[in-house]
Order: sequence, then C-alpha cells, then structure tokens
Amino acid sequence: MSKFWSPFVKDLVPYVPGEQPKLNKLVKLNTNENPYGPSPRAIAAMQAEINDGLRLYPDPNGERLKQAVADYYNVQPTQVFVGNGSDEVLAHAFHGLFQHGRPLLFPDISYSFYPVYCGLYGIAYETIALNQQFQIDVADYCRPNGGIIFPNPNAPTGCLLPLDAIERLLQANTESVVLVDEAYVDFGGESAIALVDRYPNLLVTQTLSKSRSLAGLRVGLAVGHPELIEALERIKNSFNSYPLDRIAIAGAAAAFEDREYFERTCRQVIDSREKVTAALQARGFEVLPSAANFIFARHPQRDAAAIAASLRERGVIVRHFKQPRIEQFLRITIGTPEQNQALLEALG
Repeated sequence: MSKFWSPFVKDLVPYVPGEQPKLNKLVKLNTNENPYGPSPRAIAAMQAEINDGLRLYPDPNGERLKQAVADYYNVQPTQVFVGNGSDEVLAHAFHGLFQHGRPLLFPDISYSFYPVYCGLYGIAYETIALNQQFQIDVADYCRPNGGIIFPNPNAPTGCLLPLDAIERLLQANTESVVLVDEAYVDFGGESAIALVDRYPNLLVTQTLSKSRSLAGLRVGLAVGHPELIEALERIKNSFNSYPLDRIAIAGAAAAFEDREYFERTCRQVIDSREKVTAALQARGFEVLPSAANFIFARHPQRDAAAIAASLRERGVIVRHFKQPRIEQFLRITIGTPEQNQALLEALG
C-alpha cells in the first residue's frame, strides 16, 4: 500500500513504546506506571461525568483544568496549556516553537520521542553527550540553536538537573525556547515552573501519567509565557480543537485538587526507590542517583540483556535499551513493596 503514502512517511522512524504484556501474573516494572491508583477524588469526579452530558462536546479550552493547574502552581490560566497526554503537548511545541532552521539541542541519552518528532516535522537536531556521570552539563548547550529540550529528571537515567543550573542555561540562551520536560519531577525534583515569570522563553511540560497515576487517561500540560501558550493553542486549534474529553478534564482537575493523596503516594514511591537502590547496591549493582519513579542500574560482572531475560523467566519485566553507552543498564520502575520484593527475590 506504500504507493499511497506521502513521500516523507517512508523515512519516518516511529517511537517504540514499552511492552504492555497481556499476561496478568507478570510483575511489570518496565513502563514507569505508578504502582498506586489515582486519587479517589479523581475517580469520583470522573464517575460523576458519565451521564447524558457525554452527548455534548467538552469545553474546547479545558478551563476547569487550566484553573486547577494555575491554582496549584500559582500562575495565571493564560500561562497553562492542556492536551491529550504530554506527548501531544510536546508535538505541538516541536511544531510551533522549534522550526527555525537552526538545530534543536537535546541529550544523546534522553527521551527517544525527541528525534521522532524531529523526523515528523523536518527539524534538524544535534545531540549533546551527557558527561561521564550521565549528567547534563549546561556549558555544553551554550552554542547557536533553534531550541533546547531535555527531560528533568532525565529519562532513562533518572538524573536531576538542579533549578539553579536550569536558570544558568536560561540566562545563557535568551534567543530560543528552552523546554523542560518534567514527566518525573514530582519524585524528587523542583519544578522549573517557578522560573516561568522571569524567563519568557521557558516552557515546562508535565504529564498526569506518572505522579498522578492517570496514564490511562492521557492528560498533559505546559506552563510558560502567554505568548508561548498562544502558539500551542494556535497549533491545537488547527489540529484538534477538542483534545480533552469531559471525563479527562474532570478527573485531571480533581487530581490536582487532591494534594494530600498526591503527596502521600509520591512519598511512598520515593521511600521505596531508596530501599530498592540500597538493596541493589548491596547486590553489587551500580545505581545512578534518581529523582524519578525508576532507577537506572548496571552490574559490573553481569550482562544487562541476560539479566533482563532471566528476570522475565521469573515473571518480572524491566526495560533494557540496546543503545550505545547504556546497553549495560536496566531501567527498573519502582513498584509496590510487594513488586519490589519480587524483583529482589528474582535477582537472588
């Protein structure tokens, strides 16, 4: 059927998501899903929307959710954009903010959707090598560019770039957009949203898939200067003017409003991460410092692919990347205490 394709389609290299196995008995530690369910208030809010009102279109602007995000981060609703998962929000940013003819900069070890979007939108890019500790070095980004993007904490390494380093990057790069992708920031980082009022070229994206346990709902957001948000809105309204349904808007807004549940479950994940890290180190693993809901680990004497295969035989799935520099690492999602124990017993 390829004769019907637009010419550029054959050159695309699509993103490959983590495996979603059909077997229920597996301990699934490969896609960074939260081990704890969504806020009960979010579930109740979504259930309340399942009624005759679903025959009507949702609010195309998602005002209720924008207000909840603005209240949470102490910004204005005009500084908030909402979309169908942070991947859609990122796509609009690539399309609307990074097509300037100069290369986009991002780390060599990073979220593998970035080069996919560059291919989709015809954006030139350069990858900047992480240092020997697998950290981002801000000085390496002080060069001409059409934009800068990186996850913070980085994925799949889990390493965090502190807020003062992000501010140094912004001060050195005033002529293009710096996008900080904060999918995992709630597990140990400080959000760069605190800087958006001072830096008009800063855009921060987040997702409700990780820390708010709503991966199945597909809700993402961006916070930045109103002019950046307007660019995203123009793209969105030229593409899909109703990205979030009534159920998603209600559930996502309630998830932001339930701070107590959010903070408690984040703490539980962080506590478990520290315990799993210590247990793996006691077994001889090297574990990178993580501020995410996963850890990135390697064993100096054991092959990572062999460990992953052996774990799978014992009913535990982790993520292995066959990528230069990290082919001996495993990315392991933090699960419930029971799942974490199953991982450690399988390794034993």
